[in-house]
Amino acid sequence: MKKAIQLLVLFFYATTLQAQEIAWMSMDQALLAQQQKPKKIFMDVYTTWCGPCKLLDKNTFSNPDVIAYVSEHFYPVKFNAEGKDPITYQGFTYTNPNYRAGKSGRNATHFFADALQLQGYPSLAFFESDGTLIQSIVGYYSAQELEIFLKMIVTDQYKEITTRAKWERYQKKFKGTFKSK
Repeated sequence: MKKAIQLLVLFFYATTLQAQEIAWMSMDQALLAQQQKPKKIFMDVYTTWCGPCKLLDKNTFSNPDVIAYVSEHFYPVKFNAEGKDPITYQGFTYTNPNYRAGKSGRNATHFFADALQLQGYPSLAFFESDGTLIQSIVGYYSAQELEIFLKMIVTDQYKEITTRAKWERYQKKFKGTFKSK
């Protein structure tokens, strides 16, 4: 009986811990999941040497509001822009043939990062529920700064924001709800 209670407590503890993290997947996993249940993709594009990338993990992606929102509305993808894992996207397999294992610091850029035309790291990329790229944004964002983008993408309001004036109006009207940790 004591062991059963310990296992039950351990199960609830593990479930609680899991709910406090984003369950990142690969792009290939997210694209496969989209075939079963269409959902937009939110991609964190990072490199191992990028300080702001690490701050996103530490500060933004550990925020309970971000975790809950991303987990509910997106397939979350973590992509190392200098990694070696192949990605098959829209019928083409992207690789990093110049990747050097064991290299510290900067490595060769993955061809998928090039295809996304990223301007720096970290970058956050959003994809439609059919896998089509919507847009990427570059830089570090706090949970409160990221919220406007997440909600704009989920609600498809980005389709209506076609000018700088419309973006400025959208920002002024937006009422965020994400709290600081």
